[in-house]
Amino acid sequence: MPAPETRAVAVPRPAGTTAPAAGTALLDALAAAQDAFAALLATADPHAPVPACAPWTVTDLALHLGGVHRWAAAMARRLDDDGADPVAPREPAALRAFYRQQADALQDTLRSLGPDAPASTLVGPGPAAFWHRRQLHETLVHLHDLAGAAGAPHPVDDPALWADTVDEVVTVMTPRQVRLGRMAPLDAPVGLVAADAGRRWTLGGAGGPGGAAARVTVAGPARALALLLWRRTAPDDPALTVTGDARALTAALARPLTP
Repeated sequence: MPAPETRAVAVPRPAGTTAPAAGTALLDALAAAQDAFAALLATADPHAPVPACAPWTVTDLALHLGGVHRWAAAMARRLDDDGADPVAPREPAALRAFYRQQADALQDTLRSLGPDAPASTLVGPGPAAFWHRRQLHETLVHLHDLAGAAGAPHPVDDPALWADTVDEVVTVMTPRQVRLGRMAPLDAPVGLVAADAGRRWTLGGAGGPGGAAARVTVAGPARALALLLWRRTAPDDPALTVTGDARALTAALARPLTP
């Protein structure tokens, strides 16, 4: 849902990449990410710290994501749910079963509703398909957290999915943060370039095509850009290249771009 202060610009897509999945196909990508999370959870130390979510442990992370799946399913059905993270179960086998149950319940809910069913969303009434995308991105980011805690590589590397994660921050999350008064509009726009997905954006400004108005530009793989916006990596990540006014980037990343 683009807002005046943001702009996403598509450029020719490199050979070998595909557009982000649409409609119910996003649920297949979500199911794969949920399966990967469940598989890592089965082997991870439940007491291991999750550096990106300190002071959480793997157990806390799994409870959180399971709770988010439950909350999103309720929102898709237009039901009230306080969204509070559950505090149990904490026994490893029960925890794994809990996460699997919530992941399956979310899938069942979204598939039974269909993508065009009326739902409550983060930006007001909208289609249930909003939650296909939102929960996929939520799971991808927390899968990164779990992989880091488990010392494993991230199992999802599709540039199109990660580019769509960037797009959601630029066109939905940050504008919403501004609308809700959680942050002021950025003083200087930031250009983002994902060459592996053939995408570029301008975050926080109404700049011209290609992000010409950006005072600083960050280029790199879509996954690294998404993780930067979600505060899972830093501008000095070797995968990223920063050109222009680095202070503008530091100032932007200091803002709560996402909830």
